[in-house]
Amino acid sequence: MPSHTEPSTDAVLTQRQPSVAEALRNQGRRSVANKGLTGASALTVRQSIFPVSLVTLLFFLWGFAYGLLDVLNAKFQTALNITAAKAGGLQGAYFGAYFIGPLTYSGWFVRKFGYRWTFILGLLIYAVGALMFWPSAVYESFAGFCCSLFIVGSGLSTLETSANPFIATCGPPRLSEFRLELSQSFQAVGSVVAPVLASRVFFPADVINDLSNVQWTYVGIAGFVTLLAVVFFFSPIPEVTDADMALQAEQSSDLTGYVEKPMKKQYKLFLGVAAQFCYVGAQVGVASQFIHYSVETANISQATGSDRYAIGQALFAIGRFAAAGMFMFIKPRYVFGVFMLGIMVFQAAAIGVWGEAGFAMLAIVLFFESCIFPTIFALAIRGLGRHTKRGSSWIVASVCGGALFPSLTGLAADHSDYHKAMGVPLAGFAVSCLFAVYCNTVAAKELDGFRDSKIGYTDERRGTIIGDANDVETQEAIKRMSYHGEKAV
Repeated sequence: MPSHTEPSTDAVLTQRQPSVAEALRNQGRRSVANKGLTGASALTVRQSIFPVSLVTLLFFLWGFAYGLLDVLNAKFQTALNITAAKAGGLQGAYFGAYFIGPLTYSGWFVRKFGYRWTFILGLLIYAVGALMFWPSAVYESFAGFCCSLFIVGSGLSTLETSANPFIATCGPPRLSEFRLELSQSFQAVGSVVAPVLASRVFFPADVINDLSNVQWTYVGIAGFVTLLAVVFFFSPIPEVTDADMALQAEQSSDLTGYVEKPMKKQYKLFLGVAAQFCYVGAQVGVASQFIHYSVETANISQATGSDRYAIGQALFAIGRFAAAGMFMFIKPRYVFGVFMLGIMVFQAAAIGVWGEAGFAMLAIVLFFESCIFPTIFALAIRGLGRHTKRGSSWIVASVCGGALFPSLTGLAADHSDYHKAMGVPLAGFAVSCLFAVYCNTVAAKELDGFRDSKIGYTDERRGTIIGDANDVETQEAIKRMSYHGEKAV
């Protein structure tokens, strides 16, 4: 954690210095309308530890479910004797739910009822989808499996619609990228743990055509997520409202240049949505063909290729923890730019290099992919204020890119080879790279301003929390200072 040496009262006042006109206009309110303010805009590091830790469990759950997807794909293909193309429908069902949910019911639900109730809704939907795997396995129905996975994806997309922005905004704004990156690191751990458990415990190799383990695996998952929903029901999760986010953004405006804008003028958000759509699609495109690429380039067996993929996934998890550590000392936009550049370089190298070196190039791509999703998310919602929840829903919906790029990559491989097919993900990464350029140029001042903000830290001289809307003394001092034309040092 950064140093807790905090600024004086004068430094507190420089967080937001309204003009005389603004001070007169704001006499009846505290920066933004009092209605809807909860005080969560100034949560301290200590206050945010418990809720952030609890929500981090959801990221592990999401990673675990995604890690089982590829294993289930292969299991159904063998047990139900279906083609690889048809088995790919599982990914379409999973990622298709991400397009529908955040833009309809889950996006509306989080704006209407807040984060905690959206967590509970997402967990219950996930539990229903998991239970539906039982009849699907009994009747060996591929359509049933697709339907079940669509419901699971709906639950997980609902969780992400609330969990990502909650982590990003629950605590001091200067640590937003760090919190989300660290929480998402446990999602990567889940993605590594799931295939290992699946191959050795859930779906052992000596049971080829028996789907009964699928039933019991998902019944267990349903029970666990239902228990987790009960935990969230009784947990004191702080609610971060649109008003809280508007207040936080306004209080940092002297550092960020923030001006409240309508949704149609949130250009950074729109670029972030496009970048996330292409990045997730490219990432899934690489992951879906990683084993086939390894077999082609190194002339190894499918089993050995699976082990190589596990190495790549481990590098991905390590990369997330490494990036989280970097965020404590290096501006996130710099890390984002370097990691995107690394992806572009090694993805291009993987297209032209064969043998073990080719595998190494693609494995390194997974390492650099590690921090991109959470970083795009955190940077894209910076400064949205009242639009934070709606904007977050759009970014989560862009995950549906994962339903498009794998098909295009597979189609390219069918007409050439897996090396040339890696050009499809490279094109997607290029779009995301443009967003990194934007963040390091046009949006640099705004992003650095939030990085420098002291909101949520303690003013040791007065014993108050910087940015606290309930700190009447500081709010009145700001108004008096502005009214008399004074200037903070």
